[in-house]
Amino acid sequence: MSVSSESLPEIRGGTSPHPWRAFSLLGVAYFMTAVDMLIVNVALPTIGTKLHFAQTDLQWVVTAYAITFGGFLLLGGRMADLLGRRRMFMAGLVVFSLASLCAALATNATFLILMRGVQGLGAAAVLPAALSIVTNMFPEGPERNKALGIWGAVGASGATFGVLAGGLLTRYAGWQYIFYLNVVIGGIALLLTMRLVPESRLVGAPRSYDPLGAVTVTAASVLAVYAVTQAPIKGWTSTRTVTELVVAAVLLIAFVVIESRSATPLLPLRLFRLSTLAGSNAVGFMLGASFYGYIFIGTLYMQQVLHYSAMTTGLAWLTVGMTGVVMAGPSQVLVNKLSVRVVMAAGLALTSSGILWATQAPVDGSFWANLAGPFFLTGAVTWVFIPVSIGALVGVKERDTGIASGLIDSSQQLGGAVGIAIASTVAASRLGTLLGQGHNPTDALTGGFHQALLVCGLIGMAAVPVAVLFVRNAKASDAALPAQGKVAADATTV
Repeated sequence: MSVSSESLPEIRGGTSPHPWRAFSLLGVAYFMTAVDMLIVNVALPTIGTKLHFAQTDLQWVVTAYAITFGGFLLLGGRMADLLGRRRMFMAGLVVFSLASLCAALATNATFLILMRGVQGLGAAAVLPAALSIVTNMFPEGPERNKALGIWGAVGASGATFGVLAGGLLTRYAGWQYIFYLNVVIGGIALLLTMRLVPESRLVGAPRSYDPLGAVTVTAASVLAVYAVTQAPIKGWTSTRTVTELVVAAVLLIAFVVIESRSATPLLPLRLFRLSTLAGSNAVGFMLGASFYGYIFIGTLYMQQVLHYSAMTTGLAWLTVGMTGVVMAGPSQVLVNKLSVRVVMAAGLALTSSGILWATQAPVDGSFWANLAGPFFLTGAVTWVFIPVSIGALVGVKERDTGIASGLIDSSQQLGGAVGIAIASTVAASRLGTLLGQGHNPTDALTGGFHQALLVCGLIGMAAVPVAVLFVRNAKASDAALPAQGKVAADATTV
């Protein structure tokens, strides 16, 4: 991720005598961060039981990671550029691996959530540094495009692998081994980095990191998510809930003010003058909210209502991931032949329809009768992730491609955190209402999940007019070069 202008050269150029060996190592580290967002999902009911989570607090195992990852991603990229990409990559690996070890050893819910947040910080350092190193190791042209294409495939397969690996490890080893796996991979990667990965950084750039910008936007996200998840208990109109939401809004406004006045902002607000970039990020945020909320609720439904094992749940989600991989190729072709807007809107409509279809799954449902159809249909999510990642770089100047690329990643991660919080809150509220009306616990639980899935589907549908109104009829060729090699990396389906 780069914040340089044309007059700020790279020192050492990031060259390596063995670029493909270095690329393999960086790809493994990226694979680890891509897996970690979804590998936890199928283990959530088991983790909740073992560590005595309240139902409304379970979503923090996922959202704590997503918020810190998304909130500090741009800062991680800035620090990598100025302090050294390899140095930040190694620092991120250390933080991520140690946090994973602590998460595996957690004996209570609070400590696990805290360590998941620290994991997100590590990932926010690893991902932008690794991508910048890859971009600088290979000269512009076919070699770089090949490397970035493989990089994208690693991201997409990592997410698909995550749900299956989570099920297998939870079933045959224990939920702790989800995190022990990170420790092993991170430790090996750290040992090999000094020997294989070249160092590079910007020289002559002002040493301004804008940490206050990163802290305010992350604090706003944490407080908003906390307020939403506690609202069913405290009351939506209670003084505490209203105060927390107001403070979150003030922090978000403060972030905008900070960025508008900073000489070297993390997020140059001028980028939002590009309507396709702004529209793609809005869609990315709403898609993250809709789709990650759907995964969260769908996982709980399969394990808590249908009583699927963690492994069976992982295998079920694999249908979504495999469909997404199959549809990824046609998506890129259609974006070139039609436009970003058309494919994005079609993908949103298909994916949201699948989520809404899932609201019909009954208490005594089965996979092939009630879930296979919705799951295969929601595999069309790659028809949104790919055009969104392309649209986020349409009209962007080369000097801003790193920032714009990091921004769409942040939008999707933060959207996912907010969406999971909303879905969890809706499900808990509906559950309480149905129990109060005399429904049995299983029926009430199913009703809560249905209501949450309905909200997730409607959020996705609401993104369709956003895409139509704000994303122009651009094609993949109109986007900055890094998007072409990276689009599959953003197609992180399950």
